[in-house]
Amino acid sequence: MADSQQQTLNLPSLFIVLVVLVLTIRYFFFSTSPNANASTHRGQGADPAHVDQIQQMFPQLNRRDIQWDLQRNGGSVQATTERVLGGRGLERPPPSFQPIQPPSSSPPTRPAPSASKPSHPDLITRYNLTSRLSAVSDPEDSVPAEEIPKPQAAWSQSKAERQAMLQKRREDMVLAARRKMEQRDRTREKGKAKEV
Repeated sequence: MADSQQQTLNLPSLFIVLVVLVLTIRYFFFSTSPNANASTHRGQGADPAHVDQIQQMFPQLNRRDIQWDLQRNGGSVQATTERVLGGRGLERPPPSFQPIQPPSSSPPTRPAPSASKPSHPDLITRYNLTSRLSAVSDPEDSVPAEEIPKPQAAWSQSKAERQAMLQKRREDMVLAARRKMEQRDRTREKGKAKEV
């Protein structure tokens, strides 16, 4: 009876105990933080602030190349900067490297003003008011802005009539502003002529 009550360890039980022991040791001693492990697998090992810092120093570099180099050297801005300044440049990342682009928090950049002449330099040309301007070209014969009849306050039900009314208002306002500007320029010229 003593032999049957004695517990023996058979081969499958021994194997299960070893597997559990190995997994437990690995979990406690060799585990990494979940965030670092996940970021390495997703290709986001580089801090976006570090990438921006390097890109500000070297705007000719590609953002993807910077992220690849930072991920390779453990996020060291100094190592990446020294590599660029040393003339070695940055290696091209492999095609499998797909970094997740951070959301752009900076305001969108505006295109630089072009030196070429714009297609519509002023409102008279833009709204095709040259014919109406030439009809009122003589400032002494033109009607003052205070005497221009005001448009009717009734709002039309027809979309075409409303559009025509608003277009006429816009044209009248542009022409009135033009007349005021010309009148102001004439008074300045007269003031300068009196001073001389």
